[in-house]
Amino acid sequence: MELDAYRKMAATEDGHWWFCGRRSIGEAVIRGLGLPKDASILEIGAGTGGNIAMLEKFGEVLAVEMSDLARRIAWEKTGREFLYGYLPHNIPVKPGSVDLICLFDVLEHVAEDETSLVAMRRLLKPNGKIVLTVPAHQWLWSTHDVDLHHHRRYSRTLLKERIERAGYRIDRLTYTNAALFPVAALARLADRLRSAGSASGLGQPPAAVNAAMKALFSAESLIVPNASLPFGVSLLAVFGRDEAAQDDRLAA
Repeated sequence: MELDAYRKMAATEDGHWWFCGRRSIGEAVIRGLGLPKDASILEIGAGTGGNIAMLEKFGEVLAVEMSDLARRIAWEKTGREFLYGYLPHNIPVKPGSVDLICLFDVLEHVAEDETSLVAMRRLLKPNGKIVLTVPAHQWLWSTHDVDLHHHRRYSRTLLKERIERAGYRIDRLTYTNAALFPVAALARLADRLRSAGSASGLGQPPAAVNAAMKALFSAESLIVPNASLPFGVSLLAVFGRDEAAQDDRLAA
């Protein structure tokens, strides 16, 4: 991402409806995984640290981030040292040591997405899980994606294919942010039509609007852990190692 995007993220991620809603859904999904007590949790692409407090409810968290600026901001916000690393082959974690890997809107930033999924598979314990979110629908591509340095948006079919080809068994694959899909879709299409010069959506809307959007998005935390939504702005997947997959075939 652009450096300015990290600054905007740090300034808004504690209260912005998007980040709050995504955290609420992520927390509900993780709670349903039945992780062991004091689970080993890895967040890749941890940004400026907005998810750390939520993830620490479930175990010991190791955060990896490639941006020097984001790691510095995260230290100022959380008092935690984030490790330098990036996908696919520079994650400083021992193979077979992690109960849960989280990537919240990270994979779309990586050119080698399938290779990255293969690399993460090797970090998991035998019963480990991955929870990730990505932006949905390539037809929603706009300057928002360009400014945030996305390589792609995902269809449900494409994400499923990438995950399974990398040697995983999918437990849940669903759209999220369904209630606000029309609003977000219009905003993205408007960005594209007017050739917006900066990514929309990072600035926090007025308090009343932000509260309403946060409530709508966060309400999906009651649905997504147990049921799939048929449409939405994002996709969420939960998956673990398919022990029948052949490591030789998956070698990067």
